[in-house]
Amino acid sequence: MLLAMVEGPDKLPADEGSQEVLRGKLRLLEADSIEVNALFMELSARLVSINCEENAIFVTFKTFEEIWRFTTYYTMGFLGQCMENLLLDQDFWLSSLDQEYFAIEISIQEETLNLMYKGILMQEGNSPTTGSCVATVEYDAGGPDELSLEQGDRIIIVGLLVSCFEWFTGRLERTGEVGLVMTTLVGPLYIDYLVNWLTDGSQGNMDAHQQAELRRKIEEILLKGKMKSKVPHATVTTNGTLEDQSETSKTTLPSGPHFTIQPVEEGTTTNQEKFLPLLSFLGGSNYKPEFGDLYGQTPEQLLATFTGHSDDVDKLVAYLGVARETARKKRLHWSQSRLCFLLGKLCAGRSKFSQARVYFEEALSVPRDIFTDMLMLASIYANLAVIYLMQKNTEKYLALSERIAALLMGIPYCVSTVEKDSEVLKFILKKAVLSHNKMAEARACFLLAKLYWRRGEAADTIPFLERLLVLLTEPPGVRSVVPSHGYLSLAGLYSQLSLPHLCVSSARRATMHPSARLADCLNGMGLVLENTDRLYGIRKQDVAIPAQVAPYLSRSLSFTGQLDGVGGTGDHTLSQALTLCLSQLFQEHGMLGHAVRSMHTLIDHHCVPSSSSGTSSIPERNIALVWLAWLHICNSQPEVSLDVLDSVTISSQGLVHNMRGVALRSMGDLRRAAESYQTAIDVCEEFEDRANWAVAEANLGLLCLKAGAKRLAEQHLTEAVEMLSVLEGQEHEVNFTTVLLELGQYCVNQRHLDRGKIYYEWALLMAIKSNHSDSQLSVTRRLCHLYRAVCPDEAQCIIYNEHQLALLVTRGDRRQEGEVLETISQLYLSLGTERARRSALDYTKRSLGIFIDLGRREKEAYAWLQAGKIYHLLGQTELVDLYLQVAQDVGVSTGDTHFILQLLEAAGDVFFNSSTEREKAVCFYGDRALPIAVKTSSTEVRLRLSNKLVELLLQMKLYGEAVEYAQTALDISVKLGNRLNERVAFHRLATLYHCLGQFELAEHYYLKALSLCPTPLEFDEETLYYVRVYRTLGDIIFYDLKDPYDAAGYYHLALAAAMDIGNKKSQLQLCTRLATIYHNFLVDRELSLFFYQKARAFASDLNVRRINLSPDQIFSSMSQYKTNRVNIQEPRNKSPPNGHLGLKLVRRGERL
Repeated sequence: MLLAMVEGPDKLPADEGSQEVLRGKLRLLEADSIEVNALFMELSARLVSINCEENAIFVTFKTFEEIWRFTTYYTMGFLGQCMENLLLDQDFWLSSLDQEYFAIEISIQEETLNLMYKGILMQEGNSPTTGSCVATVEYDAGGPDELSLEQGDRIIIVGLLVSCFEWFTGRLERTGEVGLVMTTLVGPLYIDYLVNWLTDGSQGNMDAHQQAELRRKIEEILLKGKMKSKVPHATVTTNGTLEDQSETSKTTLPSGPHFTIQPVEEGTTTNQEKFLPLLSFLGGSNYKPEFGDLYGQTPEQLLATFTGHSDDVDKLVAYLGVARETARKKRLHWSQSRLCFLLGKLCAGRSKFSQARVYFEEALSVPRDIFTDMLMLASIYANLAVIYLMQKNTEKYLALSERIAALLMGIPYCVSTVEKDSEVLKFILKKAVLSHNKMAEARACFLLAKLYWRRGEAADTIPFLERLLVLLTEPPGVRSVVPSHGYLSLAGLYSQLSLPHLCVSSARRATMHPSARLADCLNGMGLVLENTDRLYGIRKQDVAIPAQVAPYLSRSLSFTGQLDGVGGTGDHTLSQALTLCLSQLFQEHGMLGHAVRSMHTLIDHHCVPSSSSGTSSIPERNIALVWLAWLHICNSQPEVSLDVLDSVTISSQGLVHNMRGVALRSMGDLRRAAESYQTAIDVCEEFEDRANWAVAEANLGLLCLKAGAKRLAEQHLTEAVEMLSVLEGQEHEVNFTTVLLELGQYCVNQRHLDRGKIYYEWALLMAIKSNHSDSQLSVTRRLCHLYRAVCPDEAQCIIYNEHQLALLVTRGDRRQEGEVLETISQLYLSLGTERARRSALDYTKRSLGIFIDLGRREKEAYAWLQAGKIYHLLGQTELVDLYLQVAQDVGVSTGDTHFILQLLEAAGDVFFNSSTEREKAVCFYGDRALPIAVKTSSTEVRLRLSNKLVELLLQMKLYGEAVEYAQTALDISVKLGNRLNERVAFHRLATLYHCLGQFELAEHYYLKALSLCPTPLEFDEETLYYVRVYRTLGDIIFYDLKDPYDAAGYYHLALAAAMDIGNKKSQLQLCTRLATIYHNFLVDRELSLFFYQKARAFASDLNVRRINLSPDQIFSSMSQYKTNRVNIQEPRNKSPPNGHLGLKLVRRGERL
């Protein structure tokens, strides 16, 4: 199956955007094929695969019957409509009302269709004819069921003359007699193609029964208000073509004549008097309605017709046998024939088939005149055919079937004679199919469908009705009375068999057919509403009216001005009910302009105040005006809303004042809005209208909240909560949820968090009770925000996010579902435990699947990356590289250079922020991300990457490579004029040169870093950094450059900084070094003693037992110094992602 979006009367391909939407929907089905599997099972096919890139669905079949059914649905146009119901959003059905044609078109390979039809259409046949023909030879009738002909006789064809059948029913023009005529005995006179041959009734206006039925449907719709509930479905009647199943499935014959059996003796003259009523009733050649009841009775029902036999069938048979003999002697041929028929039925009921056959054959041979009771003739044929079939008398069965076919082709009501056995009709169908005779095939399908419909066998009715409707669309001129009735009847049968997609498709076809009338539209809408739950399941559980009914509403509205026979103002009342429903659908889907226009059309045509019967009543007009006013408010037209409300005239003005307050608040006139709300409260209190009273209190509370009157707002909102808590009904529960939510938000803003939680959770419980998913979703999102941002609680946040996820799944909102899965994954990851990480991995993979289905490549790439990161945290290193590589490939496929750059940096961060395998980040930063940053002139990214590379290479002791990136970071910082980044770059360069043994350069860059520090110092950490840098400089001069004098200068500066912050440990170390230098190198005994005493004091405070001032002690630490000099601490928050250093230092002195 190839799918394509088409538009316009020529069904041209739609724009690429529409085709991409279709591909996106198919992509979703690829991952979650439960719904599409269910659909194709309903369509008698089996899903193989879906190729969203080619808009193709591949299906297969196991039986020929499945191929036949699927082809039938394709021919009838059901496949495209089923796919529209499955794939397209609810908004499609509303937006498509403005378009001449917009749909999904299905195409199948032509050779596949030919294969499906092969073996069914065997050979070409002649077209059936109607009208008149002429006898070509003389013929003497072989029985009373045949016509005797003279050459040249003109015969009027009754029904059809089909060349593939041996007989047809004709009326001899010169005598008016009706009987069977052999097809080979006549020639054409003139031919008329059939127009009305399938019908049993007229195509005129509605009869009294249909008018009453339509009036009942209108009343049912009006009782439902705005059609919040389903429109009840009544089984469709088709002008007698297919009778109402609820009535015919339990057919009870009208009370007919009853006869009492009296004792009789053969050969006595008194028998004539005893049998006179029975023989008189059964006499006469013509058909009477009472005979129809008698012919259709079963043997058990015949026992009820005759009384006095005590349920003794033998006694009844004996009585009728004597009556038959009496009729024979008196030459009452028609009475004798009918008695033979009854005796045959009784014998057949007792399984005495040979005896029954004798009676039936006698019934055919007794009459001397032509048969005029065609129903009796057909009944005899039907019963005889069953017996011939059971006795395996194939020759006689086929011959008799030809005669039955002639009757059924010409006289529709004769189909009742074969209700107990459909083999004759199937014989007719097979012969019509083999002769490739479309009209004969249609007639046979029609008769079989009618037969099974009357028997209440829906599953057996469907194939024949489907085929009949297919034939109605094919040439030459095969037509039914009203095709819409056929499709609607078929939809009802689908509904009975729980085939919702087919039911809705057939109902739509019926409603949109040119032959459809108002009753068809209402019935079709009822079927859609009945099958909504089965069609969409729990995913659409809160949709009171699905958008699929929009075309039905629009079509129905086109008929409301043309109601025939309804009378009164029913058309205006119905117009208002339908328009309100359609307008509500527009409003719910955000199409406010359409909603407003539809209501204006209604009011302009039907709601003009008048006393005439041609306009709506004042209450109906007020309902329309209030709804229109609300639509204008929603459409940001409060001024227009006020004008509309001024024209509303109702006894209780509470609702009107409330809406005026809403409109005035939208205009920013808070004072007048408050006055309107208060007036509404007073009026509602006076009339005890508690529902509108509660709403007015809530609106006034929200208004006070907006005006800053918080206490007054809390008071009104609390009163609204108290009143709404005792009201029942879903509409009140939704309002209650809204008020609780606003009151909870108020408490949270006031930092009354416990009360806010209570109101939020109460609102959630009410939303769950009302089964309103929008309210549930809104409250759940507030709770998620509360526990994540206001009062963080990861466990509660996870619980409510998972509830939000469940709601989104039922709504089918895959986009938001993926984002919530992503959020839950991050929450679990923040817990830091292995179990939480595994849960995070599961949610990440679920979100990944959704992003793939939706084609959101950027989200997909980050999901692959997140999964790789989690695998790294779990220690499953063998999968990390695989996931990161896929993430890169997906990122590259987007073609967005900036996104690719961000993704590569994030991939490197997976290792950079870890304690293991940090060296892998160098490849992502240096080999992949940095060249792209250079190419795209992303200066900030280059700086960030260079800083990260410096830290990594420093840790890996690759000091020479690190210098290049450190110099790059310095050049960029100077170019950007960011002094803080310059200080960081200078410090890192100093550290690298120190590690490389280039001590003069190290000293130079340390001093450059200190020279860029602002003054004065603000934090102790800044001073501590000053201590460490100067001590490092002292160590470089003392250990590496062997200059004790200059080293002492740096140690003095470090000691001064250490004294500022009172760091005794640093002072102990610095005093010890100064004492050693002055004692052993500079030979200043006074200073040596001073620093030694200072060191002893600090050692005492720090519990250090011994201080060694020997030069050996000083120089013995040199090797340790050289080993650890790479670990010289950088400024606080070293190597942050943005390259900043959060310190402010004062330069206490310089060596240069």
